[in-house]
Amino acid sequence: MTIPSARLGPPSAWTDARLLLALEEVVAKELDRHLRVAKDWMPHEYVPWSEARNFPGFFEDGEPWEKQQSKVTEVGRIALVVNLLTEDNLPSYHHEIATLFGRDGAWGTWVHRWTAEEGRHGIVMRDYLLASRAVDPDQLEAFRMSHMSEGFESDNRHSMLHSVAYVAFQELATRISHRNTGHQSGDPVCDRMLSRIATDENLHMVFYRNLLASALELAPDLAMQAIRDVVVGFRMPGHGIPGFERAAAQMAIGEVYNLRIHHDDVLQPVLRFLKVMEIDGLGPEGRHAQEELGLFLGGLDDQARAFDEKLAARKARMAARAAG
Repeated sequence: MTIPSARLGPPSAWTDARLLLALEEVVAKELDRHLRVAKDWMPHEYVPWSEARNFPGFFEDGEPWEKQQSKVTEVGRIALVVNLLTEDNLPSYHHEIATLFGRDGAWGTWVHRWTAEEGRHGIVMRDYLLASRAVDPDQLEAFRMSHMSEGFESDNRHSMLHSVAYVAFQELATRISHRNTGHQSGDPVCDRMLSRIATDENLHMVFYRNLLASALELAPDLAMQAIRDVVVGFRMPGHGIPGFERAAAQMAIGEVYNLRIHHDDVLQPVLRFLKVMEIDGLGPEGRHAQEELGLFLGGLDDQARAFDEKLAARKARMAARAAG
């Protein structure tokens, strides 16, 4: 249940503070649901410690890293680095959401719980990568220092609703990226680990998606505009990673994350659940945002279709080359 919009005054008076207060009861309800269904797990249980050995440096018997030491595929290696570096920036993400949502009450409890759960993801991924020698440890550390030194500043500083809308899509995008990375990794141990992480990310998505649904009931015009802005300008939080554009292109070709996946597996499921295109009774600005969203999705589907055709042609060329 949310506070009736009449108690918040006209849309022009709906400040972030009032919206945070109005949604506090929803946050408490979703937090209780999350704690009931979430299962604690131990990161160390997902790491192949028996494969680990010393690296050179402090240890005289250290063995230098070489790519062939790992069974992980090239696209899996690239995606694992991108996914881990994204998780590594957790201190910046925590600062962003704690500053926006606060550290008190249900909001604060959720912020800290979310941070603790996300922290496990970075721990288990780094331990797996080093124990299995899936990536160059020196390069990984250099990338980490570079990425974290830049920090993170959200693209969605317009309002609290923009941030809620962003994480509703971003958590699902992260889940899909982890899941597909595991499938494409070539290592069942990696696949199992990333499947466990993806389960957490899905629960996070459900929390924010349900919160966004309540925001649409409370402030439909403002929430619709926020959804439009986020979907049209969506970028993953790891876009500042060194070499991100090249890595993203390789992940697209490797079917870890691309336009078709983004449209079909990330945007559409959330939008269908929210019934965004079916909402009526909107004001002029809300209707305009809804119309713009529909046009954008149609254009994105066209772009995804063009990508699909190029990818299919590339696969055909590779198959012909292999056969010849």
